[in-house]
Amino acid sequence: EMSEMSERSKQNAAHGLAWSYYIGYLKVVLPRMKKSMKEFSRANPNLPACRKTWKLHILVPLSCGVYDDLEKADSNIQYVTDLTETTLDRGGIKKRVYKHSLYAIRDKENQLWHCAVEYATPLQTLYAMSQDECAAFSREERLEQAKLFYRTLEEILKGSRECADAYRLIAYEEPEEAETHFLSREILWHLRQEHHEEIAVHEGSAPHSPSTALDSAELNLQISVSDLPQPLRTDGF
Repeated sequence: EMSEMSERSKQNAAHGLAWSYYIGYLKVVLPRMKKSMKEFSRANPNLPACRKTWKLHILVPLSCGVYDDLEKADSNIQYVTDLTETTLDRGGIKKRVYKHSLYAIRDKENQLWHCAVEYATPLQTLYAMSQDECAAFSREERLEQAKLFYRTLEEILKGSRECADAYRLIAYEEPEEAETHFLSREILWHLRQEHHEEIAVHEGSAPHSPSTALDSAELNLQISVSDLPQPLRTDGF
């Protein structure tokens, strides 16, 4: 009976996608993330090294709108290179390749911030389902599925020792009116927070916890208030 109820309400889609994303991808690549970033930093000593940013930054747009080319999404995001590939035999596929792209994010002062960043690709599935008559997701259902995906993934990763401190989820809802550099500003906000955390650790003080950080409950309440896009932060950045 519970399975039938879940099937009718379509609650199983995002939950299953989150677990599949973790088991089939993140659990494989995240434990190797810091090593890849360390190797890149050693090979490129001219680039500033902030160890707190040596993680995979995962974009979670609640609209499920995913760009295949980040440089086209925001001109302040520039592709630099690919990190060291991970090659594994997986599911009958010999030497399956996993890799991440490193980007330079340009801020208002033309300073470059380097990080590995990519979208949570299962959101493409949710978007495609909302466009397919067989799945018949409405816009509201897609938004709820995106929130459920984020909350589920957040809880899974919090409980994963292998992935600890190797990722940062960047959940956001795009503004109603298009902003040229909205995405780069979102990423930069997180990079700056990580940079401040590193400074705090080096100085021996407690890492700064931004007042704008949202847990799952706050995310759910804030987005459910209105059908219109709402910012996930209130810092006005």
